[in-house]
Amino acid sequence: MLKTQRTLAAAALLVLSLAGCSHSADDSKNHTAVSPQTSQTQAGDKGATGSRIANGPGPQKKYNVQQQPPAGSCHYRYTADKQPLPDPKCTPGALNPDVTQASLKSTICRPSGYTRGIRPPASITGPEKTANAKSYGYSGTLHDAEYDHLVSLELGGDPNDPRNLWVEPPSPGHKPGAGPNNPKDQVENQLHTAVCSGKAQLADAQRAIVVDWTTALTKLGIS
Repeated sequence: MLKTQRTLAAAALLVLSLAGCSHSADDSKNHTAVSPQTSQTQAGDKGATGSRIANGPGPQKKYNVQQQPPAGSCHYRYTADKQPLPDPKCTPGALNPDVTQASLKSTICRPSGYTRGIRPPASITGPEKTANAKSYGYSGTLHDAEYDHLVSLELGGDPNDPRNLWVEPPSPGHKPGAGPNNPKDQVENQLHTAVCSGKAQLADAQRAIVVDWTTALTKLGIS
């Protein structure tokens, strides 16, 4: 009888041991399944950053002065013909979530008033511009520089997200003291007309101007 009890006890221990091994194997399998998913999510986030512009907070009833990147941390880029481009790390662009392809008629493509109604006042953009000039190490007169929305308001750019604003220095040929007069503004107007007339998709126009405003029209086949 005692021998039989010992045999049954040994068998029970063997079953428990096998069950424990099976449970560990399941856990290992589960961890294996989770890890690739985590890596894929991280890779997806990285990929999205490179191909998709982030949404900002959108228009606000009351704007607050936004903190700018540390002084000297941003660096201008220049095209072959010396047109200025922002630092993509400091100014990657940010979008107004209210403006989508489906909402064009009620936002940027309505007859008038939309961008004027969402533009931050000078009491907000003035201090931001001064701070952002230090971020970029801009040493020229602020009167000749434009505090520019990388994705313009008329293309669905966020009004006051610091990721969408930069002190744009004067373009070549600019007359000192004449105030901002940058050809980027003309590109923005043409892109806006193309989007509202259906000749270009909103997202394509936004991406093109973020990558390089000087080549945006060519990339979209707009003349």
